[in-house]
Amino acid sequence: MSVNQLLTMFGKVGPVGGFESPPLQGVREMSTAWIQTGKVTFADERSEDLLVASCLAAAAQGDISAYYDLGVAYSTGSHGVDCDLIEAHKWFNLAALKGRVDAIALRREVAGLMSDVEIAMAQREARAWMTAH
Repeated sequence: MSVNQLLTMFGKVGPVGGFESPPLQGVREMSTAWIQTGKVTFADERSEDLLVASCLAAAAQGDISAYYDLGVAYSTGSHGVDCDLIEAHKWFNLAALKGRVDAIALRREVAGLMSDVEIAMAQREARAWMTAH
C-alpha cells in the first residue's frame, strides 16, 4: 500500500482537496500540534528530526499526543522516518491504551494491512515500551 493510499484512508487530504506530499502534510500536522502546546518553538519542513526527537522524548514522559503523532509519522512515512506499520501499530496501540479514542480506529486500519505475526510483534513492542517507561 502506498503512502498516498494510507493518507486517503486516514483522511489526510490537503486544504484544497488535493494531496500534499506526505512529509509536508505530516510536518504541518505535527508542527501545529507541538507549537500549540509550546513543546517546539521552530517547526517546518527542515526540522523533521527535531519533531520526531521531541515526540520520542515526550512519549518517554507518557505524553499521549506524542504516541499518536508517532503513529501518524510511522504510518505515513513522514517526519524523516520510513513507513513502518509495526511501529505505527505500536504507537497507536499505546495511545489507545492511554485513552486516545481516535487512535483505536487508526490502529485497526493499520492492523488490516499487517499479518498476524506483524501485529504480534507490534504488541510485544508496545508491552516492552510500557515496561521500560
